[in-house]
Amino acid sequence: MTKREKPGLSIRIDLPGGGRFGPGKAALLDAIADLGSINKAATHLGMSYPRAKKLVEEMNRDFGAPLIISAQGGADGGGSRLTETAENIRNIYRDLCNRSLAHNKALLASLCRPKSGD
Repeated sequence: MTKREKPGLSIRIDLPGGGRFGPGKAALLDAIADLGSINKAATHLGMSYPRAKKLVEEMNRDFGAPLIISAQGGADGGGSRLTETAENIRNIYRDLCNRSLAHNKALLASLCRPKSGD
């Protein structure tokens, strides 16, 4: 884990039906988009392929639509890519995180300032 210079903010969204979407699943979607493979994304994030595959299946169920399109090997070598739905989810989540951080920047900074009298 990386040592932070100042407080940060992470958001987890509790979805209807009991599912959750947060920084870990967002990072998995980002890695799949960047690397073009669930397996490569899992390795990059330090998780097993079965764990990554399970998270993809959870997201598909939670959002009621496929988020990843995978192709088996062959002439093109296979791989995975995000669906339009997954791209929209990534954009909304990123926007939500950025807006929340911008809105709460002063409050977060105050967590590290000693209060007078301490």
